[in-house]
Amino acid sequence: MKNLITELFERNKNSHSAFPDKVSAEEFIDKLFNLLFVNGAVKEKAIDEFKEEFLSLRNLFYQLLLSGRAAEEDAKRAVDDFFKNLPLIYADAMLDAKAILEFDPAADSIDEVLQVYPGFYAIAVHRISHFLWQQKITSLSRLFAEKAHSKTGIDIHPAALIGEAFAIDHGTGIVIGQTAVIGCRVKIYQGVTLGALTVAKENASRQRHPTIEDDVIIYSNATILGGTTTIGRESIIGGNVWLTSSVPSNSVVFHKSEMKIKDNTPFAEPINFII
Repeated sequence: MKNLITELFERNKNSHSAFPDKVSAEEFIDKLFNLLFVNGAVKEKAIDEFKEEFLSLRNLFYQLLLSGRAAEEDAKRAVDDFFKNLPLIYADAMLDAKAILEFDPAADSIDEVLQVYPGFYAIAVHRISHFLWQQKITSLSRLFAEKAHSKTGIDIHPAALIGEAFAIDHGTGIVIGQTAVIGCRVKIYQGVTLGALTVAKENASRQRHPTIEDDVIIYSNATILGGTTTIGRESIIGGNVWLTSSVPSNSVVFHKSEMKIKDNTPFAEPINFII
């Protein structure tokens, strides 16, 4: 038993040592977010004003890759590739911000969306994390995604495919699984789950989460499960709906509430009040 415990300890220790430093990763993603979206450093003619900040972030990113046991040459290439693509990531995130501004009547300006909307923070970090996931820098992308999750209550796996102009309103409690596919101009509210019907390890390489096509709106606390479940384009999914099968385009799915006035006639079903 002692040898088994020692072996497990050594295995876990080695696994942890191959993971980038979590504190530094959280520092990096918050500094990068502020530089891009609060200070607007990627806007035209603004990059030169923040050379020192970008240089500091490049070095921190490089150190993060090394702490995750990347070879020096691989880390240098990854840093160059990431910062080369940063303007494209920024542009995609700004489409999301504009979609939130257009969709939410409570949003008065793009700056308000960039600085105070948790949904935008979660989406922007996902854009960054997803790029790294595609580059096989998976441990760091998971750390960034978990930072956004802990800060906003929105859990988006970095592998999830999300189209442009994605809008999250309120956001708390949203879960978007690893193999979810979301089209363009999709809007979702708090508590929505895009989940799997099975958690069996042998299905890890298959699509386990639903596909949401373009221009779909999903209202609060709806749950949509399964890798073969597709929500057709321009559909509306109402609050608290539970779906495990596909819905054709232009559908409206909702639960019908029923109101009855009390009288001397007993209810057909028992009513349970839980305090």
